[in-house]
Amino acid sequence: MANLWVKKPLQQLLAQASSEGGLKRTLGAFNLVALGIGAIIGAGLFVRTAAAASEAAGPAVTLSFVVAAVGCAFAGLCYAEFAAMIPIAGSAYTYAYATMGEFVAWIIGWALVLEYALGAVTVSIAWSEYLNKLLGGAIPYEWCHSPMEMNADGVHGILNLPAIVILLLLSMLLIKGTEESASVNAVIVFIKVAIVLIFIAVGFQFINGANHTPYMIPEGTAGHEEWNKWGYGGILGGAAIVFFAFIGFDAVSTAAQEAKNPAKDMPIGILGSLAVCTILYVLFAHVLTGVANWTEFKTAGKEASVAFAISNHMPGYDWLATAVTVAILAGFSSVILVMLLGQSRVFYSMSKDGLIPPVFSELHPKFRTPYKSNWILFAFSGILAAFLPGSMAGDLTSFGTLLAFVLVSLGVWLMRRSDPDQPRPFRTPLVPLVPILGAIICFAMIIALDKYTLMTALAWMAFGLIVYFGYSQKNSKLQ
Repeated sequence: MANLWVKKPLQQLLAQASSEGGLKRTLGAFNLVALGIGAIIGAGLFVRTAAAASEAAGPAVTLSFVVAAVGCAFAGLCYAEFAAMIPIAGSAYTYAYATMGEFVAWIIGWALVLEYALGAVTVSIAWSEYLNKLLGGAIPYEWCHSPMEMNADGVHGILNLPAIVILLLLSMLLIKGTEESASVNAVIVFIKVAIVLIFIAVGFQFINGANHTPYMIPEGTAGHEEWNKWGYGGILGGAAIVFFAFIGFDAVSTAAQEAKNPAKDMPIGILGSLAVCTILYVLFAHVLTGVANWTEFKTAGKEASVAFAISNHMPGYDWLATAVTVAILAGFSSVILVMLLGQSRVFYSMSKDGLIPPVFSELHPKFRTPYKSNWILFAFSGILAAFLPGSMAGDLTSFGTLLAFVLVSLGVWLMRRSDPDQPRPFRTPLVPLVPILGAIICFAMIIALDKYTLMTALAWMAFGLIVYFGYSQKNSKLQ
C-alpha cells in the first residue's frame, strides 16, 4: 500500500540545491523588498479595489486591505521560517513535501495552479481592458470580453482576443528563456510605484467627503443582501476580493537560494514588501473611493476604474489617466510573466517528483527551458482567458493562494512538533499562536468568497484527487 504521508527528506532537498551548481547568492534585503513590491503591485490594486468597494465593502475597502494584510503577515512569518530553513528555490509545494508529506504537497501543488495559472489569466483579462481603454475603445466589445459578459446595450462577448495575444507573446518569451534582467524589472517597479504615488498625491485634492459616508454599505442596500456584502461582513468579503492584490509576496520565498543571508534577509524581504504595499494600498483605496462614489464602480467605472475616476472626477488630469494606463500595461506584463514562470516551475518540480507526466519537465534542446510545459500552460490559460470573466478567475486565484497559506501556516507548527531540533535561522514568533491565527484568518477569507467560486474551487480540488489517486501516486519517485 502506498504511503500518502511519505516525506521528502530535508537532506535530499538541500543536496538537490547544491548539486545544481548552486545559484549565486547576490540578493540583499533591499533587492528582496523590491522583488516583492514588483510581484505584488499589479492587477490586484488597479482592478480589485473598485470591485471590492462596489461588491462588498464600499469606502471601508481600506479596512478590507488591512484585514487581508494581517492574514498575509501571519502567513508571511511562516513563509520566512521555511525560506530560511530550506533555502532552495521553490514555494509552498516544496515546503509541504518536506513537512507534511506527499498528499498535502500534491494538494498545495494543485491549488497553486489556481494561484499562478489563473493569476496569469486574471491579469491578462485586466491587461485586455486597459489596452482597449488606451486605444479609446477601438476593439469591439465582443472581441475583448467573455461570452458570460454583456454590456449595457445588450451586446454579448464572444472571446477575449487581446488576453490570448499577451499570454502567447509572454509564453514564447519564456520558452526562449530571455531573462528579464533585474534592471528592467527595477524600472517597471519604479514606474508602477511612481504612478501610484502620483495618483495618491493628485487625487487627495479631489476627495469629496460625501463619498465616504456611510463608510460601510448599509444593510438592505439593493444587491447586497448576503452577509458578506454589507457592514462588517462586507469588510471581510472585501478582504477576500482584494486579497488578490497581495499575491506575489510568496514569490520572494522562491528566491531564498539567491539571498546573501537568508536567515536575516528573507524575513525583511517578505515582511518589508508586505508593509510597503499595505500602506500604499490603504492610501490608494481611500483616494479612489473619495474621488468617485463606490456605486459608480458597479457600472460605468467597473473596467479600468482608475482611469474612469481620473477622467470623470479630476478635470485637467487626462494625461494622468493615460500615464496610469501605460504604466499598468507594463506592470501587468511583468506580473503575467512571473505567474507563468512560477507555474511552469511548480509543474517542473512536480514532474521531476513523478507526480505529473514527464512532458512537464522536458527541456528545450537549445534554450534549456520546460518548453512543452509552457505550451500546455498557454493552451490552458488561453482558453480560460478567452471565455471566463475576470472577476471569477480572480476569486479562484484568491482561493488557491489562501489554501496554500493555510497549509504553510499549519506546516510550520507541525514541523516544530515533529522535528524540533532542526536548525531554524529565522523562527516564527509566538508559535503556535501566529500559525494558528494565520490559518484561521486565511480560512475565514476562503469562507467569505462567494458560493459560486467555492463550488468551482471544490470541483477543481476534487478533480485533483482523481488525478492523484489515478496517476500521481503510482508514478511517484518517492513511493
